Amino acid sequence: MSVQREIEKYLRRTEMTATRFGRLAVGDPRLVKDLRNGREPRAKMVARIQAFLADQGDAR
Repeated sequence: MSVQREIEKYLRRTEMTATRFGRLAVGDPRLVKDLRNGREPRAKMVARIQAFLADQGDAR
């Protein structure tokens, strides 16, 4: 599953705003908007996002 799909599922499940997610996960409130507009994250960014999602396991 792509990291963008994982984020979208997480946002729906938790009802978290996209800007809050980006700020908490990687310090970039525009992250989700940019991904939706075609931004391709590098491997290091993907790893940070996946680590954030794993840490939020109880909310998944």
